[in-house]
Amino acid sequence: MGKNRHVLIQVLLNTLMISQIFRTSKGDVGSAAQYSPPYLPTNCYGAESSQFPTSNLFAAAGEGIWDNGASCGRQYQVRCISAARPGTCVPDMTILIKIVDYAGTLVSSPSSAGTTMILSQTAFGAIANSTAASINIEFQQ
Repeated sequence: MGKNRHVLIQVLLNTLMISQIFRTSKGDVGSAAQYSPPYLPTNCYGAESSQFPTSNLFAAAGEGIWDNGASCGRQYQVRCISAARPGTCVPDMTILIKIVDYAGTLVSSPSSAGTTMILSQTAFGAIANSTAASINIEFQQ
């Protein structure tokens, strides 16, 4: 009985530890690339230039978050969490972006294909070294 109790306590402690690790996550994890002008027209709002936030912090949604266009206008908090080259992420920097386009129909080519989001040059540069092709991100609507 003593050995079973020890195993049970160990399992409970491991479960508690794992739950604390996952609790610190603030959102979903994905990847991001960047794209440069021209940004118009967009799949969400056509040629309307007023669609862009004055901060120029916007993005195109990749297939995973596009949601058949329902993501148009959604806002996400985004931060860089890692990249292939150490030191790429701007530490402790989180930005708020607006989805204005679909990655599959961009006018200009993204720096990397198949990512969760394609950030504007301004948005990408705010959270990472702009010479990187792609980064790993944490994001939350």
